[in-house]
Amino acid sequence: MVGPSGAGKSTLLALLAGLDLPTSGEVILAGHTLTQMDEDGRARVRARHVGFVFQSFHLVPSLTALENVMLPMELAGASDARARAADMLAHVGLARRMNHYARQLSGGEQQRVALARATVARPAVLFADEPTGNLDAATGERIAQLLFELNSAETTLVLVTHERTLAGRCARVLTMDAGRLSGDTAAQPGTRAAVKHA
Repeated sequence: MVGPSGAGKSTLLALLAGLDLPTSGEVILAGHTLTQMDEDGRARVRARHVGFVFQSFHLVPSLTALENVMLPMELAGASDARARAADMLAHVGLARRMNHYARQLSGGEQQRVALARATVARPAVLFADEPTGNLDAATGERIAQLLFELNSAETTLVLVTHERTLAGRCARVLTMDAGRLSGDTAAQPGTRAAVKHA
């Protein structure tokens, strides 16, 4: 999804994930009608099926990179949280930084920790809200590559971005303006699907 600031892209992402509820209509995610569930029920659906990557990293500062990635799995009661978190951090190139706290990591490293945390449970849907917005070009490209790798493997990616080049890599581009979606366009041949139905 692309569009100007204030168009409603982040609000739509929050609605799709069940973080907010619409005033009318319904949202169905992984077979669950989120609009008919209470907050605890929506949280359970999110824990099982959804990952989030935000422009601001939302890391817990008192936890190491490894502990941040372990957190959602520990909350879900996974017995192999430490091993899976370590594997995911290695996958995003942070094997040597897993015992560092957020303040000891660069912005790009923090975003990779956030990406590892969002994907360690292998979510069916990954919502990414301006995931490269605060990063330099090289680091942003690495984050984008990781997102599209996940998408091509098994995860539906719903991406909000201001970057036209990043949007151009997606199979569908939706433009949002003043709270309305329009301009559903197919990307160029050879691009991988980054927005598809979950």
